Amino acid sequence: MKRYKKLVRRRIMPHCFLSMTLFSVVMLSGCQSFGGKKNNVDSLTAVPASADQGDSPVEQVSYVEAARDSTKKVVNFVSLREQESLAKGKELYQAADKKFREAKELSGPDAKKAFYAASKLFRRASEAAPETALQQDAMFMRAESEFFADRLNDAAETYGTLQKTFPRNRHNDMVTARLFTISKYWIDTAKAEEDSWNFVNLTDHKRPLTDSDGHAIRLLDQIRYDDPTGKLADDATMAAAAEQIRQEKYSKADEFLTDLRETYTDSDHLFLAHLLGIRCKLEIYAGPKYSGLILEEADKLVKQTRQRFPDKMQEEQYSEIVARAAAEIDFHQSERIAYRAEFREKKQEYGAARYYYNQLLEKHQGSPHAEKARERLAKIEALPDVPVPRLSWLKTVFPDSTASSPLEPTFDTKGNPQESGGETLLR
Repeated sequence: MKRYKKLVRRRIMPHCFLSMTLFSVVMLSGCQSFGGKKNNVDSLTAVPASADQGDSPVEQVSYVEAARDSTKKVVNFVSLREQESLAKGKELYQAADKKFREAKELSGPDAKKAFYAASKLFRRASEAAPETALQQDAMFMRAESEFFADRLNDAAETYGTLQKTFPRNRHNDMVTARLFTISKYWIDTAKAEEDSWNFVNLTDHKRPLTDSDGHAIRLLDQIRYDDPTGKLADDATMAAAAEQIRQEKYSKADEFLTDLRETYTDSDHLFLAHLLGIRCKLEIYAGPKYSGLILEEADKLVKQTRQRFPDKMQEEQYSEIVARAAAEIDFHQSERIAYRAEFREKKQEYGAARYYYNQLLEKHQGSPHAEKARERLAKIEALPDVPVPRLSWLKTVFPDSTASSPLEPTFDTKGNPQESGGETLLR
């Protein structure tokens, strides 16, 4: 019981006191704002009593806005945010900029500490001047300070917040470059630790808590989303595809590569996107029992590569890669037809089996399955197209038990009913 009371005093009572304080302040501000007339809309924009009608026009005071401002001040106080004041924001920005310049003159741990201290001042400056150009610059400089303080995870988050708050801001090119650098560092770190145990990161501020390469791909995708026509958009797409291939996530890599081929037609990575796209599609293919659409896409991509890059096809290494891919596609396609033919033959549907064997000889004469197709055709040539139904003689012994439809009478020109032979039925 004593332990419970102690827990209440230490943990629950402070929160209750804070909540009651917040509630009291809001209610007091609300009472001051809405005091006087009740249930009257005009009272929300009433003129103060001290204003004389003969004097110059007095600006009407919006009690609703006053209540909102009071509430916002309380919320900022409780959440430890800087109170909104443009003058205060400018003052904090100047102090932060001075600290940032001092940090540039230092080196080692001292420089990192100074940059981190500057980032805190820039954060306060951005909070003091919301929705202004000062906030945009302060957020960017905060992210820069965190970047140079080797707090890359915090910097990436601040850069992302800046892009969401101010889309297409004037720091966009630099933000994109920073995010690309951070993602590259995280990918290199993941590669270096690929064979080691993946523990949760609790000490290194340069990396995320977990899944560094996953966060890196997210940053690269964010670059493509925030600045799709930027200088690094195609580089980010290719880097994300390469990382997905390294993780053997070929379906996701194929999506990035397809986007690069269709969107960035003048990219320097276009030829590589074709080669890697062919390989990804072949890796995605699951075998003859599954859909062959991915093989058709791969075959189409091989033809497109040869048509669009004739100069590259003159080089032996590239022409050999494409030729091997084309041979692999041809083998898988012939394997699919052979699988269908064997399946029909096992069901004794020899007509369909002969059709697939002939198709195999027409389209894939050089495949290993062609010789087997010739042998099977010779053996099933005289067999019926469809299998003879089992126990078919039972139908003659036991006719169909379903009731036949009743005969419908026919009528002559005079409307008299007749039998099928034309004779008039008895009435």
